[in-house]
Amino acid sequence: MSAASKRSKADKDPAEWLPSDGSYHTYAATWVATKLRWDLAVDEAERQALLGLAEDCPNTTVVYERAAS
Repeated sequence: MSAASKRSKADKDPAEWLPSDGSYHTYAATWVATKLRWDLAVDEAERQALLGLAEDCPNTTVVYERAAS
C-alpha cells in the first residue's frame, strides 16, 4: 500500500474506502476478523458494505481468535 493510499484511507471503514488494487476481499476479511477478535461494533453502513463484499466472494473465509479478556 502506497503512502498516498494510506492517507486516502485514513480512519475510514469499508463503507467509505476499499483498496483499489483488487485486494479488497482480503482487506474486508481482515477487517471482519479484527472486529470479531476485539468484539467491536459495526454501524449499518459498514455492515451493508461488508455483506456486499461477502456476497461477491463467498469462498473467502474469515479466521480469527478472540482476544483474551
